Amino acid sequence: MESNFIDYVKIHCASGAGGRGSAHLRRAKYVPKGGPDGGDGGKGGSIILRADTRLWTLLHLRYRKHVKAEDGKPGGMQLQTGKSAENIILDVPVGTVVKNADTGETLFDLTQDGQTEVLCKGGEGGLGNDHFKSPVNRTPKEFTYGEEGQEGWFNLELKVLADVGLVGLPNAGKSTLLSVLSAARPKIRDYPFTTLVPQLGIVDCRGKQSFVMADIPGIIGGAHEGKGLGLRFLRHIERNSILLITIACTDEDIQKTYRTLINELHMYNKELLDKPRIVAITKCDAIPEDKLDTKAIRRTLPSGLPVVFISSVAGTGLDTLKDEILKQLAPKE
Repeated sequence: MESNFIDYVKIHCASGAGGRGSAHLRRAKYVPKGGPDGGDGGKGGSIILRADTRLWTLLHLRYRKHVKAEDGKPGGMQLQTGKSAENIILDVPVGTVVKNADTGETLFDLTQDGQTEVLCKGGEGGLGNDHFKSPVNRTPKEFTYGEEGQEGWFNLELKVLADVGLVGLPNAGKSTLLSVLSAARPKIRDYPFTTLVPQLGIVDCRGKQSFVMADIPGIIGGAHEGKGLGLRFLRHIERNSILLITIACTDEDIQKTYRTLINELHMYNKELLDKPRIVAITKCDAIPEDKLDTKAIRRTLPSGLPVVFISSVAGTGLDTLKDEILKQLAPKE
């Protein structure tokens, strides 16, 4: 299933041109001087994006590199308007960002279910000769062609929407934590980069409140330069309201690990450091309680930063962690 997660596609879209207006002159047996009765052309089809919460990947667009809407039909006699072409609606996951592939300009950010945006507008239909009649010119032959459609290459990037984003080195215990707190079932193995794609889970808090937690593939030093999997998935952290920094208590240098993670976030997008942060020291069951010096660990981390010691396996500290997350998510007065 993980191979089905696609968070980036590049597609070429082209809307339809408007139909040509008609220059028809009415011909009737008992009307020797029939006037103009050319109808307008139909409108070309548009390419429309629609956000859908039921989708979680861009896989369905991966092999659809070219999307072309049909042109509008020409106008006809007796003021008949040509048939407008059908619009093409492309459903995408909520959280999809659309950019101009040539300039990199962000065009749309689809963050709400059902939100629609016109990516390429269809051309308007041309005018029939009926529009050009006048007291001076009773039988005009003028008409206009329909407008051309729009086209271009576009990048679609999916950024996962979640309240809390798990940030940590590979094997920091992120996947295990997500599996314990929610119904999500990410792969859990004792090797680097167990998590290959973002995983989402809904965490229930005492049956009254809940929040969405995202497990992001592990970050290593140099992730912002493309090392490991970090560059590909760091974009998903941009959507998270809170960053939950996870560091295993068995880490040889907790302070260094924290600085490495923060530096990678800063190098990728310095605005990420404006988000609230919580540090979860994981795998505390791996060290006997009387040998786990929590005060010493706290001193290695920035003062004022919430630090919670947890064990996903033993279940210790999890309620404290959830309470701290809810506290950070609560609206500020």
